Amino acid sequence: MTAALALASCTSEAAPADDVDWDTLSREELAEMAGEEGQVVVYSFTSRIAQIEESFEAEYPGIDVVPSDISSSELIQRLASEHQAGAATADVAYVSDAPVVVTELMEDGVLTPYVPERVAEALPDEYEAPLVANRLSTKVLMYNEEAYPDGSPVENLWELTEEEWAGKVVMVDPNVRGDYLDLATEMSLQAEEMAAAYEEHFGEEITLADGVADAGMQFLADLYANDVVLVDDTDTVNAAVGATGQEDPPVGFTSYSDRRDNEEEGWALQVAAGAAPSPGIVFPAMLGVTANAENPAAARLLIDYMMGDDSETGGVAYEPFYVAGDYPTRTDVAALEDAVSLEELGAWQIDPEASAEHRGDVADFLLTIQ
Repeated sequence: MTAALALASCTSEAAPADDVDWDTLSREELAEMAGEEGQVVVYSFTSRIAQIEESFEAEYPGIDVVPSDISSSELIQRLASEHQAGAATADVAYVSDAPVVVTELMEDGVLTPYVPERVAEALPDEYEAPLVANRLSTKVLMYNEEAYPDGSPVENLWELTEEEWAGKVVMVDPNVRGDYLDLATEMSLQAEEMAAAYEEHFGEEITLADGVADAGMQFLADLYANDVVLVDDTDTVNAAVGATGQEDPPVGFTSYSDRRDNEEEGWALQVAAGAAPSPGIVFPAMLGVTANAENPAAARLLIDYMMGDDSETGGVAYEPFYVAGDYPTRTDVAALEDAVSLEELGAWQIDPEASAEHRGDVADFLLTIQ
């Protein structure tokens, strides 16, 4: 303990952060050093960071959490520009859009990985790199369960290209939000499954239109031609699809975990689990330390905290993410009993590297059909 306190004092007063072996420090040692720093600034792609702020400050009253809740696309742009300019930035990034994180933020040295030693054994390798992931999030097909109490009105994605659903499919414009571009890209990467689902639904093999590279892009072209409603944010999708009192509501692609707000917002969102060939995607929500963090100890303490405590639910630290539609990456955190399992959901898990290579082509294609 004496050595730990000496290290904390030395680091906070004189030693550069680069001289500290962060991976060897316990949570207690980090807390001692973070207390000297006094604050931690975090950019977060989810508003749930406000709950983390409250519970973290209750646990560590000497450390002020300064959160910014912004979209993942804006978050990435801000981090990159601030890093390039050498300007003050966040200490922690809580970010999705893994393909951009891999190809830009990590390659350019904007973010530094940190995996808390106490949870490493319970994390599969794919959730430790390029950054630690505390959960899997989703972009999947959702419907209004008040209007459709017997289950999803859509069993196959190709139904959405037919007259019945003309103008009644809502999603955020993929060229506005990276996670929706990841969804569109995965449809193209899973072209064989999309083609098989087409044949299952229509009873014949798919024929691609001129200039269309694969069945996934053909689906997107047909969906756009069927007057898909493109909006700027997920809340608009949720309200359009989930608002109660509708006789003939649309369906839409959004986050399964947003169902947690049904009671508060007056929604009736439910996931179209098992839709063929897949209702959408699952992807990691990742935590990283910025390269020039002004509060490096507090940054790592916050990441450690957001991975949850050692209980089977992750405790109060993990409570904002322990909801149906979010999937813990730690194998020692129990699955929620009232949630659809990953297997039942049937969503595609994205490959960040493969998506990064292909998403530019998909984005360009979408501009030609919009």
